[in-house]
Amino acid sequence: DVIAGFLYAILILVVFHPVVDLIDNFNLTYKYAPLIIIRAAFDEMTAVEKIEEQLASLCIAKRSTLSEEPAYLLDIDVSKPAQSESSRFVAVSCSNKSIRVYNRETLNFLREYSSHPGVLNGVRFAHACDSVVFSACSDGTVKCWDIRLAAQKAVQVFSGYPSNVFISFDINCSDLIICAGTEKVEKDTFLVFWDARGITNCASATKEPLGVYSESHNDDITKICFHPVKPNLVVSGSTDGLVNVFDINEDNEDDALISTCNSDSSVSFIGWSGKDYRQVYCMTHDEGFCWWDIAQLDTEEPITLLHVLDVRDAVCVENDSLHYLVGGLYHDKADKLFLVGGTSTGNIHLISCGTAGLSLAGTLRGGHSAAVRSCCWNPTDESLLTGGEDAQLLLWKPGAVERSLAKKASLKIASSVQKRVRVHNSSLKSRKK
Repeated sequence: DVIAGFLYAILILVVFHPVVDLIDNFNLTYKYAPLIIIRAAFDEMTAVEKIEEQLASLCIAKRSTLSEEPAYLLDIDVSKPAQSESSRFVAVSCSNKSIRVYNRETLNFLREYSSHPGVLNGVRFAHACDSVVFSACSDGTVKCWDIRLAAQKAVQVFSGYPSNVFISFDINCSDLIICAGTEKVEKDTFLVFWDARGITNCASATKEPLGVYSESHNDDITKICFHPVKPNLVVSGSTDGLVNVFDINEDNEDDALISTCNSDSSVSFIGWSGKDYRQVYCMTHDEGFCWWDIAQLDTEEPITLLHVLDVRDAVCVENDSLHYLVGGLYHDKADKLFLVGGTSTGNIHLISCGTAGLSLAGTLRGGHSAAVRSCCWNPTDESLLTGGEDAQLLLWKPGAVERSLAKKASLKIASSVQKRVRVHNSSLKSRKK
């Protein structure tokens, strides 16, 4: 590609140079404009290549020690560096119905919270206070924990309606609104909203919902993700195959629904990407991938950037295989989206996304000994956290050298969390503008 680009630049100069010389008083800027354009494109290409090379060279910096009760690590979040230059804590949602908190740099275990008999689903830190962490619970609540306190009791509880079983949630970037998604009960599926103001003070109280959206999904809402910088935008994904984008500043659900995209399968992961985070992507339980440009809603251009039915068939991995998808990461400095996938033996594949298709950027080996179930990208220091069925939490950094324990054997335990794999061929709803 580099040689081809160089030859193309020479060809352009050979073609354009005589023509330019025939034009009197032609500005030199225009004379060499083709070379400038090609050079800019070449520089941009190498920047992306450097990012891919950096990701592929991630090495294990730290490895957590196994706890007395090993469990699958299902979800990970890193505290936001609101009060210091770097994040201090990592929170992990586990298959034994608990939330574990670790030191961000050392991966030393700090605290564990449980909510028996409810199952804790997902984990998120507040943005303004890095010691406040949340988790949705199957008992119809979202619980808030203050890791500065030794008490096992939640400092604040956001209660839903009697039939609610929450399996997904998120808090917006201004820490003002919490949204949780429910399992389908009879014919009802809800997005439930609460006013989250006051969480940074951790005033002990139970809060009632502000309201619900009930018409936009017709099955379990598996994922919710607020926009990284716009507190009024939220995207939800469901086993009905739909990915909905809402503007919660609108007065009612119909007006709030900006766009409905159809993945044609059960949604397992969703996220935002692109400049100003104007794109939405999702993964499905049968390892599919969809990528949409929401900025195209008000134009005649197609909204779909890429739709891959099975990523395992679309990505070539030499001397290895791709068994499943874990999540995604958007590298804002390179304006590049990557998918994270893996193998049953613990290898991690980093997959580069482009409108022309998917390609393997690199593979991280020697870390996990079983399937990886969760990942979290930290743009502050460009590091990656991964958790798996081997009960290990790993911190990957560029050029790191591991000085901790060797990897453990795979856990032979049954997960308490079952994947929701029902696939629906729901008709595409009309896009609203």
